[in-house]
Amino acid sequence: MEPKNLTGVSEFHLLGFSEKPELQPLIFGLFLSMYLITVFGNLLIILAVSSDSHLHTPMYFFLSNLSFVDICFTSTTIPKMLWNIQTQSKVITFEGCIAQVYFFTLFVVLDILLLTIMAYDRFVAICHPLHYTVIMNPQLCQLLVLVSWIISVLHSLLESLMVLKLSFCTVLEIPHFFCELNQMIQLASSDPFLNNILIYFAAVLLVGGPLSGILYSYYKILSSIRGISSAQGKYKAFSTCASHLSIVSLFYCTGLGVYLSSAGTHSLHSSATASVMYTVITPMMNPFIYSLRNKDLKRGLKILFEEVALKYHFVLGLKKCL
Repeated sequence: MEPKNLTGVSEFHLLGFSEKPELQPLIFGLFLSMYLITVFGNLLIILAVSSDSHLHTPMYFFLSNLSFVDICFTSTTIPKMLWNIQTQSKVITFEGCIAQVYFFTLFVVLDILLLTIMAYDRFVAICHPLHYTVIMNPQLCQLLVLVSWIISVLHSLLESLMVLKLSFCTVLEIPHFFCELNQMIQLASSDPFLNNILIYFAAVLLVGGPLSGILYSYYKILSSIRGISSAQGKYKAFSTCASHLSIVSLFYCTGLGVYLSSAGTHSLHSSATASVMYTVITPMMNPFIYSLRNKDLKRGLKILFEEVALKYHFVLGLKKCL
């Protein structure tokens, strides 16, 4: 019997990584650990930046926004996957699936735009150091973040509305651990031509465009660093970009690897496994990459921990007095 078209489909089935019951506790524990590390690590960066006045600069303003987006990014997919494993259910409602597509697309694009803004910030800091505070003023920084949010919201809204126009079949198994846009379009029984055109156009404009901007920024940065006479000056200038360059490389390389691996193999779970790299690993690595060799951020974390310790001792002392 051929599956019939349904415009009012009620649910999808997320196949996840493995259907073997003995592997589910291992997958649950692994992803729960990575999720908690991601949330607490990025939350520490936000609190450290807010608690240390020395970190109230454009670079750390953008970093705290990136950390917030990374928390939201992983929270879009991982909690639902953990819930499905715990309840031994693979079901996600149609509305929940559309919501995942919307928020996942929103935070992916926002991640890309913030990384591009951070590259521009480093370009201004190194290539135009005398005009840095004038160019990267608080009003411009807030405007850049606001515009990034507006672009991301409008794009994800358009993508989600285009998915709503598709009709689906009764066989609605998604070989992934979340509702990924391409996977949903592949399940459609109606012609997804316009959806594919929109995806390709958005990829060129919102992925290729920012990547070109990042590459141009680093081309100018490297040219400026080469003009610095002292080795210490070169090292100091490059060290301010090293963390950002690492995150950009990790994000783009893993994202590109996902689509290359899914295009080059017929395994149902290969794309889901590869997606872990940029949906979970990259947001989890951000706090480590930015804090391990960053003296300013380490000082901010130290101040944060000292404030927490003082408040804790104050509360204990107050309880003893009572």
